[in-house]
Amino acid sequence: MSELTALRVALRTALILTVFTLVFTTLMATTYRATKPAIDASTEAEKMKLVDEVLPAALYDNAPLADFILLAPRPELGLDERDDPVRLLRARKAGAAAAVVFEAVAADGYGGKIRLILAVGADNRVLGVRVVSHKETPGLGDYIEPKKDRNKAAPWIRQFDALGFEDIPLAAWKVKKDGGHFDARAGATISARAVTQAVGRALQFAVANRDKLYALAAQSVMEKESTP
Repeated sequence: MSELTALRVALRTALILTVFTLVFTTLMATTYRATKPAIDASTEAEKMKLVDEVLPAALYDNAPLADFILLAPRPELGLDERDDPVRLLRARKAGAAAAVVFEAVAADGYGGKIRLILAVGADNRVLGVRVVSHKETPGLGDYIEPKKDRNKAAPWIRQFDALGFEDIPLAAWKVKKDGGHFDARAGATISARAVTQAVGRALQFAVANRDKLYALAAQSVMEKESTP
């Protein structure tokens, strides 16, 4: 094959690859644009499904997923500087503050971090708590997750509902084995201890910052206050 022929073959191959790449990229972009609304809607639906587990729909009439602020990582929520900001949703009824929904982490679970989502009402009481993810021992410590709790009539995680510091002082937000108020299952205290204390700390944060959490502009960031 002459050098001229080889050059023509190389140019033709390069042209074919370029056209193929352009066509493939265009198809991918078109598919993405066509499916993005459905994907976004599905993602939002999944988020609201989780929110609905801790926040009764009758308590608000706004769109909490749009009315949110970002919380810079802070130890009160079990987060350190390596973690991403946490999204806190605000629920309102007729414009008035109703509740906040946010995530917290119990870093001292038996199997590591236990991620939680909880709702705190404007009256400074817990509305609901759910475990988002954990690595607790199956069949032992995983009762902190309602779906795996054998007591379907009264899941362990529901004992925080409707409680605030007026009912249970902060010092008592511990399991009974540690001198606190809350129950734990025999042989699996570590998981319950971690969740209970994390909920207490998260509630304390929500109560201490109540007015600021509702007043900040939507989609703004609440930075962690620096210590002197």
